[in-house]
Amino acid sequence: MLASTTPATAGPFGLLVIFISAYLACLGLMSFFLYGVSRVIGHVARSFGSRRAPVTMTLRRAYYFSTVLAAAPVMLIGLQSVGSIGIYEVALVLIFEIIGCLYIAKRI
Repeated sequence: MLASTTPATAGPFGLLVIFISAYLACLGLMSFFLYGVSRVIGHVARSFGSRRAPVTMTLRRAYYFSTVLAAAPVMLIGLQSVGSIGIYEVALVLIFEIIGCLYIAKRI
């Protein structure tokens, strides 16, 4: 779809499909990245003989965090399509991400 149409000819539904596809791709990649990094950190901590057993992040918890983190690239692409992205816009997206991650950390 990306190679055969332009945003002007795809229409609103086509753009919605593109943004949803981008979000779902980022969601999957971010979930497995967070889960994998957590497992690697747990193995490294165990190999150095830490006294406490490191708690690795479950795939469910990684998914919860990635639902918020995967929205950042999509928001930045959406902001870029409307106008240029400045420091103010990046700061707002970063604040949104921090608030979302803090909310998830408190709720889980």
